[in-house]
Amino acid sequence: MQTFLLVGTLISTAAIFTLPVSANQITAIDAAANTMNLAQLETLGEQSQDYDKAYANYRLAIGANILGQPTLASAALNKAQNQLEDLTQGSVNAENLALLASVYGMQIGLDTSKGAIYGPKVGTSLNQAQTLEPDNPRVLLIKAISAFNTPAAYGGSMENAVSLSSKAIDLFANTCDNICWGHAEAYTWRGLAKQNSGDKQGALDDWHAAVNVQTDYTWALFLLKQDRDANQ
Repeated sequence: MQTFLLVGTLISTAAIFTLPVSANQITAIDAAANTMNLAQLETLGEQSQDYDKAYANYRLAIGANILGQPTLASAALNKAQNQLEDLTQGSVNAENLALLASVYGMQIGLDTSKGAIYGPKVGTSLNQAQTLEPDNPRVLLIKAISAFNTPAAYGGSMENAVSLSSKAIDLFANTCDNICWGHAEAYTWRGLAKQNSGDKQGALDDWHAAVNVQTDYTWALFLLKQDRDANQ
């Protein structure tokens, strides 16, 4: 997805047993991603299994892309894709599908010639995920990211990105004790959509809100600094 270049579940009983996810592991992955610690992300990817493994490689791909390491980014993204496709073959659930949709979208971001292959897969995965869990905030977040990055001619729009990310933000207020990533990220994406729509103050407010959710959230802090520097 182009914006990654800027910086950067009804689950059946069977699905629960095929998706062992550690909240602590997700937290560790997020911490490493927030500090761009690629070595730690690689280690976490090697040590993890199933969703955790895919998520670590997904975050590694984003970090490597931001830091100008396209070979590592592509390899990590392919690992995440393979892991998630294997998981969805075994048992379909919304968390796997939402992350897989984001992986497909990033594949397009890394190589736009893949749009014809992965574009329809993004939509199919997200629609399946939302059917399974209409109130999953990460499903709505990924839909918002997709709306942001999809050209208007193919159904994307900043208005939809704002609306979807707003719904995700509301749902992030619900109690979560397992897969919980994305709250600060949702504010940051909504801010970017507002910025692209000409609402600069709304963008700044959202980036400040992201920092209120997570005080060390690097991406929002970077965007706020970028704005301050531009106005000096």
